[in-house]
Amino acid sequence: MKDEIHPNYHTIKVVMTDGTTFETRSTWGSEGDELRLDIDPKSHPAWTGGNQQLVDRGGRVSRFNKKFGFLNK
Repeated sequence: MKDEIHPNYHTIKVVMTDGTTFETRSTWGSEGDELRLDIDPKSHPAWTGGNQQLVDRGGRVSRFNKKFGFLNK
């Protein structure tokens, strides 16, 4: 491998949205920096199963439900 082509890999502190922290190694920032997350698995609907909204444009959802509605039974 070539020398001097890899980024600096160091320890940083990650702060979750609820204030909990953990240390990890990363190429982000510099040694000892603090990465504050805006979204994490504890708060994002993709992980928490939050409310989903279906936008029915041109009746597509209703046509799908009419065609495949028997699968929900």
